[in-house]
Amino acid sequence: MVSHSGLLTVMERAVRKAGSKLRRDFGEVEHLQVSRKGPADFVSKADKQCEQTLVEELRKARPDWGFLLEEGGVIEGDPNKPRWIIDPLDGTTNFLHGIPHFAISIAVEEPLYGGKKEITTGLVYQPVTDESYWAEKSRGAWRHDQRLRVSARRDLGECLIATGIPFMGHGDFAQWTRVFGAVGPSVAGIRRFGAATLDLAHVASGRYDGFWESGLQPWDVAAGILLVREAGGFVTDFRGGDQPIERREIIAGNDAIHSKLHKLVAGALR
Repeated sequence: MVSHSGLLTVMERAVRKAGSKLRRDFGEVEHLQVSRKGPADFVSKADKQCEQTLVEELRKARPDWGFLLEEGGVIEGDPNKPRWIIDPLDGTTNFLHGIPHFAISIAVEEPLYGGKKEITTGLVYQPVTDESYWAEKSRGAWRHDQRLRVSARRDLGECLIATGIPFMGHGDFAQWTRVFGAVGPSVAGIRRFGAATLDLAHVASGRYDGFWESGLQPWDVAAGILLVREAGGFVTDFRGGDQPIERREIIAGNDAIHSKLHKLVAGALR
């Protein structure tokens, strides 16, 4: 078994406790009475309870750290200490519809000199499959105790690419359509599974060869970006810069596929 830091042990304990509750709640979703309100309210409650469990567990170990939360917003901590970036349930719509593809994501963001920040630890946990993807800066990316590497494919025509599709007031559909029109004819397939945290974990593990999306929040991508980079991949914004979180746009893949995807995306958006 590969050993990881005490910090990751804390994170693993938190996601497993929260994940067991999500699995239980997920089992109840399909038994709910079909209505417009009931299941959605149930899932919203499950989401918030999961976040509360994570905050409570992580606070026990690091009481002076702050939080950036999907549901709870910003909880201030010691500004000289790291903070947690948490998505308690990525893939909410899948969860609501009884589709077993969702995850918990936790990242650690450390303050640097000059006001800059850096993601140094990340964990993505899939409660249904019990898969735990984790990475620490300069220590590689792992699924449990198996070292992860991005895909070695170099030809876009052989590649399976993941993305997210704008929906009902979320995202720029016209922009996405232009990019899809450029990427689609050049690749072996495009997949949209509805959980960016897992999309990036699957890029890190070589299941997907690349990924692009815009309009994502920090909690959607923080852990996943570190996973891909520590698995030997490249992650940038649509301009090829190093601000995918700040610009809320992301392209990921190995060096060759990232470069080719970036060229297609940039060309479509000119």
